[in-house]
Amino acid sequence: MSSRLISFPVINRDRLIHSIEELAQIGQIGSGGVRRLAFSAEDICARNLVQHWMTEAGMIVRVDAAGNIIGRSSGLLPEAPALATGSHIDTVPTGGRYDGALGVLAGLEVARVLQEQNLRLNHPFEVIVFSDEESSMIGSKAISGRTVADPTGYVTLEGINIQSCLEQVGGSWGDLHLAQRHRQDMVAFLELHVEQGPMLESLGQEIGVVTGIVGQRRYLITVRGRASHAGSTPMSMRQDAMVAAAQIVLAVNRLANAHGEQVATVGQLQVFPNAANVIPGRVEMSLDIRDLSNDRIDELLNQLQREIATIAAQTGTEIDSQIRLRNEPAPAQEHIQQAIVQVCETLGLGYHHLPSRASHDAQEMAAFTDMGMIFVPSQAGISHSATEYTTPEQCVQGTTVLLHTLLALDQYYAGGR
Repeated sequence: MSSRLISFPVINRDRLIHSIEELAQIGQIGSGGVRRLAFSAEDICARNLVQHWMTEAGMIVRVDAAGNIIGRSSGLLPEAPALATGSHIDTVPTGGRYDGALGVLAGLEVARVLQEQNLRLNHPFEVIVFSDEESSMIGSKAISGRTVADPTGYVTLEGINIQSCLEQVGGSWGDLHLAQRHRQDMVAFLELHVEQGPMLESLGQEIGVVTGIVGQRRYLITVRGRASHAGSTPMSMRQDAMVAAAQIVLAVNRLANAHGEQVATVGQLQVFPNAANVIPGRVEMSLDIRDLSNDRIDELLNQLQREIATIAAQTGTEIDSQIRLRNEPAPAQEHIQQAIVQVCETLGLGYHHLPSRASHDAQEMAAFTDMGMIFVPSQAGISHSATEYTTPEQCVQGTTVLLHTLLALDQYYAGGR
């Protein structure tokens, strides 16, 4: 793949930053944060604005059965599969203005540049706004064809049933299967996103070349001991569920700090009966473990299971676990990574290869098409917060890399690869 940039079209910095700021006004809360929960009135207002901008950029806009907004510009080869980008505009309850939104607005800026410079890709070009990325991921899961038939499996942050949520934005639960896409109509998907971590900033690099999105397993671990009086039960006769749970937390931390790039977290604990003068009889705890390799995750879980058996025997407790979530690892295609690298080198931007340890819509896209991701730095690694910040210059750099990587990939796939 050639490193030469095609004619060097330039994005409009002021327009991109103004779009980020204008979208952030919808759902704005104190301290500059944004609350734009999926399917809320604020989300619907933001969706309408983005659709308006897409139409102004000359795109044909539709909403599929999963509520995804899809803006499409025709290509020189109208029967060719689309080259797509995008992200989400819904937020967590106290989110910021960059997570998700930057990827959508960067894609929109690409469409605007193509329109202004009368450039048409060989492939149709799509910008996708995925619905409800922050909780159910119903939008990207429907496109990948990996939804389940039971609607109760999709819970929004506000706890509203998914059927009525989809109806509010022009979708349809009954027609969800119609949202599924295939390789023959989408040749590749490239997502720009803020890193949501500290690596790029700490290394002083402008661009992250994502090697893949980690697989994620989430478990509910239940420890059952025996509740009894905290004063009158001798230490040697206790079956303390909290003591066992504490040892599990330490075991998770120790194993996760072994060789490799895996991460593991116990983020939730519920103690029963949760009284100061009662020895805990039951503890429920979460386990979240992530790595790019399923084999590595399996290895760590097997090691942890052996340690849990020892802990149960030593504490006189019973410990079991139930899987609650499984997302498969999604490697980014090598040729897409190389295209990003070549663009960075031509532009003189520093880059670093790294995995994404957070889930993204791109993870679902990888189930049926080529996938790649571009990261830009997050100040202090902060995200999902009112204080998340990526500088205007970094937003512009990421969008420029997105534009020229898409142009390079358009040539790559037009060559029959």
